[in-house]
Amino acid sequence: MDLKEIQNLIKFVSNSGVAEVKLETGDIKITIRTTLEGNTPDITYVQQAPMQQAVPQIAQAPVSQAPAAPAATPADDNAKYITVKSPMIGTFYRKPAPDKAPFVEVGATIGKGDVLCVVEAMKLFNEIEAEISGRIVKILVDDMSPVEFDQPLFLVDPS
Repeated sequence: MDLKEIQNLIKFVSNSGVAEVKLETGDIKITIRTTLEGNTPDITYVQQAPMQQAVPQIAQAPVSQAPAAPAATPADDNAKYITVKSPMIGTFYRKPAPDKAPFVEVGATIGKGDVLCVVEAMKLFNEIEAEISGRIVKILVDDMSPVEFDQPLFLVDPS
């Protein structure tokens, strides 16, 4: 839209007696509000940058913190392990299909590049591979549970 079209739209809305009009065209959003007494328009312009189609932007949701435990030994024990985290928001699956065996179990030895699980995001199943070799100490998420970006999924003992 150019300036002339916007001015014509303002005049039209002012004369029509409508209280508010919202218009979206392409990457521009315009809201025109009129007052009842003087019928002078209050205009808000909002221009948005076009969204990138190739790489979807994922908002990182805050991860709730558990209350501090009175004993600090579990945190100290977990410090020697490497945490495998979810690279995206989606649904966590331990198995490649409902009738198949899980990718890994607690105690399983894994190598770099081994598939640990699948995270479904927007109907795409993304295999999550191990970036290190080691042994699975703990699986932190239940099968078919929603996961957030950067949420811990597995604890791996690299020794």
